[in-house]
Amino acid sequence: MLPTPTAGNRSQKQPARTVIDAVRRIMHAADLRSRRLARETGLTAPQLAILQAIAELGEVTTGRISADASLSQATVTVILDRLVERGLVERYRSADDRRIVHSRLTAAGQQALTAAEPAINARLVREFERLPPDKQAELVAALEWMVGALGVGNDDWPTAS
Repeated sequence: MLPTPTAGNRSQKQPARTVIDAVRRIMHAADLRSRRLARETGLTAPQLAILQAIAELGEVTTGRISADASLSQATVTVILDRLVERGLVERYRSADDRRIVHSRLTAAGQQALTAAEPAINARLVREFERLPPDKQAELVAALEWMVGALGVGNDDWPTAS
């Protein structure tokens, strides 16, 4: 038989329950946003993250993309294969070391990213930038703590398309 919650128990569990509920709502919102993004752009959120990483980093290795996009190298490789098939990214071997493979956006990849940019996190960025710098820092620290508390690392991300 489970113990009957007392006022003291409820007050101790309430903040943790509130955090868990907030995480669940964030995951639901992210799922809805990801579906809308795929409908509007034809690209998934991880695909867009990889296109953004390549655009920001230039001609880059899978390992750098992986670190920048917070995705495992295996996931990045699978997604890059799909982006190459669609003509959005091209891969080529380094002239200096043939073992190293670089990726870069094609013109079509740049167009796809440019078209998707307005749909990517625009509201979140706008709202975040409205916060004073000290609140921004607090929020970043809290979210980093949450990532650590959930045990999420690059290798924990599921393979996505």
